[in-house]
Amino acid sequence: MVSSEVAHCKNGESDEALDYQGKPIDKSKTGGWLAAGLILGAELAERICVQGISLNLVTYLVGDLHISNSKSSTIVSNFLGSLNLLALFGGFLADAKLGRYLTVVIFATVTALGVIIFTISTAIPSMKPPPCKDFRRAHHECIEANGGQLTMLYVALYMIALGAGGIKSSVSGFGSDQFEIMDPKEEKAMVFFFNRFYFCISLGSLFGVTVLVYIQDNVARAWGYGISAGAMTLAVIILLAGTKIYRYKKPKGSPLTAIWRVLFLAWRKRNVSLPSDPSLLNDYHNAKVPHTKRFQFLDKAAVTDGIEANNSNSWIVSTVTQVEEVKMVFKLIPIWSTCILFWTVYSQMTTFSVEQATIMNRKIGSFVFPAGSLPVFLIVTILIFTSLNEKLLVPFARKFTHNPKGLTSLQRIAIGLIFAIFAMVVAAIVEKHRRISSLKHKNMESVFWLVPQYFIVGAGEAFSYVGQLEFFIREAPERMKSMSTGLFLSTLAMGFFLSSLLVTIVEMVTHRGWIRNNLNNGRLDDFYWLLAVLGVFNFLAFLWFASKHQYKVEQLNGFGSSNAKESELKGWNDGALEEIEKKEGLDV
Repeated sequence: MVSSEVAHCKNGESDEALDYQGKPIDKSKTGGWLAAGLILGAELAERICVQGISLNLVTYLVGDLHISNSKSSTIVSNFLGSLNLLALFGGFLADAKLGRYLTVVIFATVTALGVIIFTISTAIPSMKPPPCKDFRRAHHECIEANGGQLTMLYVALYMIALGAGGIKSSVSGFGSDQFEIMDPKEEKAMVFFFNRFYFCISLGSLFGVTVLVYIQDNVARAWGYGISAGAMTLAVIILLAGTKIYRYKKPKGSPLTAIWRVLFLAWRKRNVSLPSDPSLLNDYHNAKVPHTKRFQFLDKAAVTDGIEANNSNSWIVSTVTQVEEVKMVFKLIPIWSTCILFWTVYSQMTTFSVEQATIMNRKIGSFVFPAGSLPVFLIVTILIFTSLNEKLLVPFARKFTHNPKGLTSLQRIAIGLIFAIFAMVVAAIVEKHRRISSLKHKNMESVFWLVPQYFIVGAGEAFSYVGQLEFFIREAPERMKSMSTGLFLSTLAMGFFLSSLLVTIVEMVTHRGWIRNNLNNGRLDDFYWLLAVLGVFNFLAFLWFASKHQYKVEQLNGFGSSNAKESELKGWNDGALEEIEKKEGLDV
């Protein structure tokens, strides 16, 4: 949630900070780098936990629990989808009631408990089915994990998803609360905080995908997951130890409540006629954004009558500003829907691509490259392209677009979607070559044949991630900035869930002909081709929606003094987003 917090602070909407007793802060005793450092430790631990478990989870499900490839892929996709979706729930609780500190501490504790349960389930022999020689080739001789064993697995995974989602929603915002935006020295320190936040994300991801995956594969699963459990438990202790030195800000209420209120009133007044002149709507002349004709059914929430005209109760009648802000959110849905498929493609890098790696030649001399460590190429590529975007691609694009940012947010998303299509084409070609080589020539191809698809998806993420993040930040209503990252994270969640749905549909339609436990007897390449074709149609739909989209700045042009205010806010956001583009590449 770095993005929304940066924009929030840059917009100058920060409230007065309090100490743990609810009194005005003493800057010499609270906040600053000591407090922020403890919070960064929590994010590092969360990243180690999630990456150390999710990126190698599919090999555990297939190899140890003898679950089919398709079902294992669905379990992993649903786990990651739930994690990102539950970030919305965590953000809602933080904004509406708990505040960021309690949200981070409570959900960090839930994460620690989840990882401990997961570690225990991998260490106790009775929680796994009897071992067998080769589940992929002789699965009829192997026993799949039973209901009781899977119950413990699901409880652990979804506790981790709930906890990590809650941490993700608030940890960066809580860290930024430790610096005062009105103090020039602390404002400068806040920029370095986001740099270090990004460094912790990168460090945790790299540690999880390399060291922990290696320990899981070559020492013991329980040891690998135990390290994650220990790190998360230590993070909770450290967070609690810093209680007296943190700075706190009171929750201001969730923007989701404001949206629900307008929808509720519009539905309740669905039989009321709209006035012939929109100026008769409630608080029209004091509106901070111009009235629009789209989604006119929502205008009914602002319809007044003799009784309601002077009523300030927002559960009785909405203002034009409140209605138009909800319309702005609705306007984002078409673009939102076409961003989902990119993350469906991304999810293949943590499921089927890892499964491909397990049956390929992974030897480098005497060293066996862990299949679950393949996403390291994804992470490295994101870092490379994030740097290239700033140093080469953006300056080059400025010469042709005359845009200070080089590329608009929608152009960045479009490039990411193109990369996703190309990645699935390459993945399909590589998988067909691998299968033919294995069946006809009895030859195990090198696992590094899979690197190009990781490279292409990583390059696409460098564009798509920043583009989507920027789009939702800029286009969300000013008073709903804290919801912008929630919208973005929901595209990730829906992408993983869509992957699960597609696997289920493909299994039914092909009678499990494409996706089998032994990939050599299936047609995984056809599944990749399906994603490529869907990507083409999705890209065309995106182009259509993007051509019809009116940027918020364009909408506000000519709207009196509000236009000047928007220009000022846009300037602040430009600075914030320049920082985001450098810092947010891995926070998925």
